[in-house]
Amino acid sequence: MTDLTPPATRPANPRFSSGPCAKIPGYSLAMLNDAPLGRSHRAAVGKAKLKEAIDLTRDILGVPSDYRIGIVPASDTGAFEMAMWSMLGARPVEMLAWESFGEGWVTDVVKQLKLDAKVKIAPYGQIVDFAAVDFDADVAFTWNGTTSGVRLPNGDAIPAARKGLTLCDATSAAFAMNLPWDKLDVTTFSWQKVLGGEGAHGMLILSPRAVERLESYTPAWPLPKIFRLTSKGKLIEGIFTGETINTPSMLAVEDYLVSLKWAQSVGGLSGLVARASANARVVWDFCAANAWLANLAENPATASTTSVCLKFTDPRITDGEGFAKAVAKRLEKAGVAYDVGAYRDAPAGLRIWCGSTVETADVAALMPWIAHAFHSEIASQAAAV
Repeated sequence: MTDLTPPATRPANPRFSSGPCAKIPGYSLAMLNDAPLGRSHRAAVGKAKLKEAIDLTRDILGVPSDYRIGIVPASDTGAFEMAMWSMLGARPVEMLAWESFGEGWVTDVVKQLKLDAKVKIAPYGQIVDFAAVDFDADVAFTWNGTTSGVRLPNGDAIPAARKGLTLCDATSAAFAMNLPWDKLDVTTFSWQKVLGGEGAHGMLILSPRAVERLESYTPAWPLPKIFRLTSKGKLIEGIFTGETINTPSMLAVEDYLVSLKWAQSVGGLSGLVARASANARVVWDFCAANAWLANLAENPATASTTSVCLKFTDPRITDGEGFAKAVAKRLEKAGVAYDVGAYRDAPAGLRIWCGSTVETADVAALMPWIAHAFHSEIASQAAAV
């Protein structure tokens, strides 16, 4: 194969979007036939489905038995906003960010809640120094930067004896990375990321310390109904047994259940972590073999295994943003990779979702196509000059 000859092998599934993400292998709508459509979520069948979703989530992620798990509105955004609006303000706050969504949480805390938070922001490709964080304050952060491809490698820097709460947006980490539950007080994620579920529903996981905060602290600001987790000073326990705050989609619930049961079939959390790691390794090895492409993450220890973000480094490229968009367009036009352009606020490049529902063979098949698109666009650029 010459640089400009299209590769012979194509990914069987070209869906590499970072959200909504690829459905589970072999997915079909027939898998949703058991969904109780047209039935109330308050009926026995609806409650049973919602409780099963919570129970399977706990089992697969290894969430401690004394942690609460709730299904809440508005995806991961709703879950994290709910936590911030309900719990922050009782202690000093530190906001940590190393990508656009983390910076969004900073904006909400500083400009909407108007808290005098200490803000630490790392540039794309880097991560905040956790050794410099005061965990006697409440600390909010994303575990994995979906738009930067940089993740927290572990929870070692978070002290067990902290006085503050840790609020972790784990939406592109849950089910693909090991999360240290003893270091996390509030954890949120959405169904449409690692397990490829449908959007609009979020998961809120609370430690006993987080529950204590909810029951002992009343924020100075009014709370919308969908943010209220307590009633008369006590946790609304029904939220954490499947009695949702508003009406859930039972079709989306069924889809999540199908994904959870698939996760069990591939070895549970360890199997899911291994799949994502194998996928990312293919991309990392490709970068190592091609000097014109590099991981946006500067430290391999913090490189994401789900949202792998890449940057072009060839000196012949004069318009980085235009070049990256052209490469992504070539990949989509060829039908080998959809939605792989960098996030709009991130540095120019590509973003390849390598989460657990993606097959390693598809990632491997995509790599020669990236080379083909790169060399084709370089040739096109040279011809234009």
